[in-house]
Amino acid sequence: MATKKRKAAPADAIAVLKKDHEKVRGLLSQLERAAERNTAKAEQLLAQVDREVKIHSQIEEEIFYPAFRDAAQKHDDRELYYEAKEEHHVVDLVMPEVRKTDSDAEEFAAKTKVLKELIEHHAGEEEKEMFPKARKLFDRAELRELGDRLRQRKKELGA
Repeated sequence: MATKKRKAAPADAIAVLKKDHEKVRGLLSQLERAAERNTAKAEQLLAQVDREVKIHSQIEEEIFYPAFRDAAQKHDDRELYYEAKEEHHVVDLVMPEVRKTDSDAEEFAAKTKVLKELIEHHAGEEEKEMFPKARKLFDRAELRELGDRLRQRKKELGA
């Protein structure tokens, strides 16, 4: 008797966002190493990080964060929403500074390291604080529906 392969459950919103975090963390580690060695690949990696972060931030701000904010009943949960948005804003301020710095300049490696630390801190807070709260605020079907919307928007943005 042939066994049927179970179709994998569609990824929920948190899985989609965590996958983005993993990808960006990997790119940031590569960027940090390339920047320390003054390799030409650093500028290419920075452009990749910039693109991934912009798309990720956009889908969070358009879809996930508003849903989280609207579902949040507690003041502390709403604070997570505002803090996450501000952290995106800080990355938006730092990224152009890094991009306009010549990859041969002495401070380029330091700027990429600070960018990496900012993004990793933000992703870590989301994963340790916001995502567990989201699992309590939304049921499985809601998280899957949000995941579908996030994936669709990423496609629209060319990801």
